[in-house]
Amino acid sequence: MPELPEVETVVRGLAQHMVGRRIQRVEKNRPDLRTMMPVDLVQRLEGRRVDAVRRRAKYILVDLEGGDVVIAHLGMSGRIVISQPGAAPNRRDPHDHVVLHLDDGTVLRFNDARRFGRIDLARVEDLAQHPLLAGIGPEPLDPAFDGPVLAAALAGRRTAIKTALLDQRIVAGIGNIYACEALHQARLAPSRLAMTVAGARADRLVLAIRDVLGRAIEAGGSSLRDYVQTSGELGYFQHAWTVYGREGEACRRCAAAPPVLRVTQGGRSTFYCARCQR
Repeated sequence: MPELPEVETVVRGLAQHMVGRRIQRVEKNRPDLRTMMPVDLVQRLEGRRVDAVRRRAKYILVDLEGGDVVIAHLGMSGRIVISQPGAAPNRRDPHDHVVLHLDDGTVLRFNDARRFGRIDLARVEDLAQHPLLAGIGPEPLDPAFDGPVLAAALAGRRTAIKTALLDQRIVAGIGNIYACEALHQARLAPSRLAMTVAGARADRLVLAIRDVLGRAIEAGGSSLRDYVQTSGELGYFQHAWTVYGREGEACRRCAAAPPVLRVTQGGRSTFYCARCQR
């Protein structure tokens, strides 16, 4: 499932083509994805100007004139691919469930083979209370997110720190890949009790989270299975992974035995170096 860097990459690609343009026509080719889409989706989108495209956690938010906001989630296999004006028409794909035609000829296709994605609508004044967004924790790239904020969220939690980082109520947008990578960079064992990550440890982890996410965004995210950028290109950060997916290989920091190990935490694979991470 796309994590924060992948969603941020998509948001930046969409913003370049959507902001200031009007949605001229909408094709809604099925009523549902993971859940039902709004029955009035077409009517509320057609003719509206796009004022902004932004991200909250792993959700894409498209602000429309008049105060409506599109909430989109890519799910497991979702992608949004842009065809620019004058490009040869794409062959209709049976998994193009929603297609937007902008007033300059740009076409955006929400394609989702497994249909685990979501598209919903909310009023901007109700956004923070929307069931998909209510209770989500701070954004890790927000300057206000620092070591003390993270330590306060982890205080008293006896769960493993890796599991805690995947809890969207603690910090928004971090998934399995970037939790593994940030913990390795911060030299923290994924099994360490979350409540022990305070003080210098919390400061170190926040810096690692920021650095890993920033570098991943610059690389266009990590392409696993279905994820592509809005241009159709793959992301490249998977080539910079230090531990994720590298079971049995040498640690890229210490290059010593034992090699990178894999364990299962909460049903997810965790990759780490037993020598570097304590």
